[in-house]
Amino acid sequence: MGQRLLTPEQRRIAFEKGTEIPFTGSNLDEQRNGTYVDPVSGAPLFRSDTKFHSGTGWPSFFNPLPGAVVERVDRSQGMVRTEVVSASSGIHLGHVFDDGPPPTGKRYCINGDVLVFVPDKPGEDWRVAVKASK
Repeated sequence: MGQRLLTPEQRRIAFEKGTEIPFTGSNLDEQRNGTYVDPVSGAPLFRSDTKFHSGTGWPSFFNPLPGAVVERVDRSQGMVRTEVVSASSGIHLGHVFDDGPPPTGKRYCINGDVLVFVPDKPGEDWRVAVKASK
């Protein structure tokens, strides 16, 4: 993994704070059990058991893994939002909103093209699968 392996679209989203067109990004319909990781660092960001269908066109999660993301005030485009960036690489992931489901009430609206999905392996702790994918 690394910046040199990112597509032009991934680089635009990750480093220019871009947003993919709704319903076009990867990982939107991914339903297997697994972990979504940072495409640059390989650090785990979200688990599939926190993903939910929001109908927005972007993968949505109600909770990141502990310490995986940093939230920043974003005043771009004439709005005040909360940007979500990877704690390990600093890349732009998306935004978080207060209209998600229990237990957090949060909706982490994440660009699917800046997530790499690592499926769980039967009988193996998810951390082992993530480490092996790096």
